[in-house]
Amino acid sequence: MDRLLINIGEKVIFKEKECIIVKIIDINTVSIEEIFTNVVHTVPNSLISPFNSIKNYHDIHDLPDDKWQKALKRFEIIKPILLQRGNIDLVKDTATENHISIATLYRWIKTYTESGLVSSLVGKNKGTRIGKSRLDKISDNIINDKIHSVYLSNSRHSIIKTIREIVMACKDMDIKPPHSNTIRNRIKNISEEERIRKRYGSKAARENFEPIKGNFPGADYPLSVVQIDHTPVDIILVDNHLRQPYQRPYLTLAIDIYSRAILGFYLSFDPPSSLSVGMCICHSILPKESWLESKDVNTDWDCWGIMDTIHVDNAKEFHGNMLRKATQEYGIDLNFRPIATPHFGGHIERILGTFSKEIHDLPGTTFSSIKERDNYDSKKNASFTLDEFERWLTIYITKIYHKRIHSSINETPINRFKKGILGDNTTIGKGIPARIFNERKVRLDFMPFVERTIQEYGIMLNHIHYYDDVLRSYINSKDEKGNKIKYIFRTDPRDISIVYFFDPFLKEYFEIPYRNTSFPPISIWEHRDVVRKLKKNNIEIINEDTIFSAYRELEELERTAVSLTKKEKRMDRSEIIPQIEQILNSNKNIESNKKEVVIEPFEDIE
Repeated sequence: MDRLLINIGEKVIFKEKECIIVKIIDINTVSIEEIFTNVVHTVPNSLISPFNSIKNYHDIHDLPDDKWQKALKRFEIIKPILLQRGNIDLVKDTATENHISIATLYRWIKTYTESGLVSSLVGKNKGTRIGKSRLDKISDNIINDKIHSVYLSNSRHSIIKTIREIVMACKDMDIKPPHSNTIRNRIKNISEEERIRKRYGSKAARENFEPIKGNFPGADYPLSVVQIDHTPVDIILVDNHLRQPYQRPYLTLAIDIYSRAILGFYLSFDPPSSLSVGMCICHSILPKESWLESKDVNTDWDCWGIMDTIHVDNAKEFHGNMLRKATQEYGIDLNFRPIATPHFGGHIERILGTFSKEIHDLPGTTFSSIKERDNYDSKKNASFTLDEFERWLTIYITKIYHKRIHSSINETPINRFKKGILGDNTTIGKGIPARIFNERKVRLDFMPFVERTIQEYGIMLNHIHYYDDVLRSYINSKDEKGNKIKYIFRTDPRDISIVYFFDPFLKEYFEIPYRNTSFPPISIWEHRDVVRKLKKNNIEIINEDTIFSAYRELEELERTAVSLTKKEKRMDRSEIIPQIEQILNSNKNIESNKKEVVIEPFEDIE
């Protein structure tokens, strides 16, 4: 991960020149000095880049389990030192306690600081060559299943019994059992809250983990504790083609508890899932300049950075393997709040309630109840597309919510966030968080993935073929047992015209386009609508040709509708006036015997 550390004395690149940060002006601006000319520039942080750029990465789901556990163990060893930098006694004690040299500790700290990724602690990148065995999917599923059914049960079975059950299950399926240390490490990685709740019950978990009422525990500075939650939004949106009523979207929102600032959000027509959670975290972590530009919103959104802890509820979308590994990769603690304890999510739920009140003033709102809606026709009044509502939400967050006094903190959320970062006469600032430059890497890490074998035609996802020459060397590749190897692919639901292939040897992602490049980019929701339309019309064979043929039919319908609308709006008055005169003359003839002719106005004619 390319991270820009914004500290005085840090080496950076500005317009291909080596510079040093000499002064921090504000959260968004620094003064830098060219190393060879001593020329000083005051520039936005977005125009400078890291001095050292890391090109190759691990995909966390491609790493063998034993290597991933090794990286996690090393991170847990150096984590206290990262929180207390400069504590030489702590370094010495840690080295002695773990039977490693001080030089090794400093090497791990340097590696992690430069990359910001736990997977960098695996060691040298030797690549994953074709044919090299890994912990297969069946073994992985057996481990997860037995840990939850045997160890994480109110029977409180021991780790030894859990290992024994896993070994027997593997032997029953005639596959090689995993090493006992792999199982022990997997169990060790379970959060203490989940361990107590599953083995000893919710009451014991509440006694150990329920926060004291009042200020949220641990939320002592920006990005220390972040809450994430979802809600269906009380508004009907329209589709992008005919602007016809479509459906209600779902909003996933992340709030910084210390400042009440909104760090990021994700809007989707899909119900809450690991994808919506991952995309919300990703939006929260990344700088927002390019996002604001894409939405044509002229303002600042100075909230970004990797958070320490994320608090979520116990919904299934927060428990996926992808989300667990992705948060671990970035050193984020993912904590679950106990069931039936609504005060844990009070902050985020209050903000979602505040947003709902504003949304109830928009065209197409469904309000929060039938009684409120009364005779209002939400579908008839629906006006916003998903993109347009996303822009509305961005403007509301950045220009209204962030700049209003929040009653709980007696200041605006954005001011409190900046004060917690930069400090003032009464507050010691946390320091500007590192800016991440490899945005694609972050997005892909938090996207769900699929595994596919690579055929002569490439791969097929959602009835659509994808191919690029980068796949050629992996076509029909097999492992040492003769089984076809599956590779990792990720997709962005807003544009499925490309998929992202992780090359296990080069340790890099490549974009793989449609095999038929004449097909237009579409979203996964447009794709699903087309498939539903085909099924409704009893089209038995559904493939990429029938899908895109139907999609082009929708586009043609859209163009026709837009053209007719524009034609009506464009109609010249010279065409309208004769029609008006004809109607008026007709009325005069009818009323010719009357002394006075009364002409009623035509309300529909401009």
